[in-house]
Amino acid sequence: MHTGSCLCGAVRFRTDAVIDHSDACHCSQCRKASGHFWASADVPKEALTIEDEVSALRWYASSEKVRRGFCGTCGSQLFWDPVHGKSIAFAMGALDGPTGLKLSKHIFVGSKGDYYEIADGLPQEGL
Repeated sequence: MHTGSCLCGAVRFRTDAVIDHSDACHCSQCRKASGHFWASADVPKEALTIEDEVSALRWYASSEKVRRGFCGTCGSQLFWDPVHGKSIAFAMGALDGPTGLKLSKHIFVGSKGDYYEIADGLPQEGL
């Protein structure tokens, strides 16, 4: 079981799905939304439970195909949701405690910021 939340705790989520896909996205949208690059893991939509007791969760349609979920109280970016897809991504940085998870690859690295290097040896896509 993995649990996570936004900074203020108004939006919480959990999944018991096996995490077999994680990446760091360096596209300009993810960089602007997160302030750096977006590290996330994907799970089937039905395997993610979102608890939003104070209706803080907000969605932003960043394109016709994708919406991004964030806390309207503290601003934490939490979800990347392909509207017609079968999976949803959650922010790995929002997870509670030790996770045992590792990034598996970097994507859209041709759009990465010029102020950092990727030197962890993971596969890089979108050169």
